[in-house]
Amino acid sequence: MVKLWRKKAIVHPVTDAQPSLSEDIGRREKRYLIQMGIRTLCLILAVVVPGPWPYKILFIAGAIFLPYIAVIGANERGKGAPAPTFDTPEANQNEIPRHRREIGS
Repeated sequence: MVKLWRKKAIVHPVTDAQPSLSEDIGRREKRYLIQMGIRTLCLILAVVVPGPWPYKILFIAGAIFLPYIAVIGANERGKGAPAPTFDTPEANQNEIPRHRREIGS
């Protein structure tokens, strides 16, 4: 009796797929805009609300520190996204050598 050994194909479920770049950027933009809206609200409340100073200081702190947090979050890549590669492809024979990229006259 002859047994045939087959390699099982690796099947990646759809749930393992990374979100597209446009979805990731859209998610980060939405999150940034929400945080900037909260910052604007904090700034307005710090000026308008006639409350005690501890509340005003809390609103001012939100207006000062939220931009930093929002920018860090907006620049964050999606979770599990591959790191960008800076490898150059193999040199093509028709390509101008790297040390002579100028076009002569």
